[in-house]
Amino acid sequence: MPQIPTEINRISLRIAPEEKLLLVRAAALQHVNLTEFVTRNVVSVARKIIDESERLELSERDSLRVLELLDNPPAPNDKLIAAAFALPKS
Repeated sequence: MPQIPTEINRISLRIAPEEKLLLVRAAALQHVNLTEFVTRNVVSVARKIIDESERLELSERDSLRVLELLDNPPAPNDKLIAAAFALPKS
């Protein structure tokens, strides 16, 4: 997993001139500089991507099944019992 920087760092991007002009124009329309515009928009998209990849959405049927299993768990099978006994004692 990549290390998360704890200080402000610089990022260099290679971008086509017409794309840079597009970003500069959009930043100007929002009255912010290019760095703030890119950071604001990229960070929000990054948060959304991370959130979507870390969240599991269940259907109503699956949600009810999970709740049922939590309320009425099945009896442990032999493999689960063996794994429990193999755990270190604390």
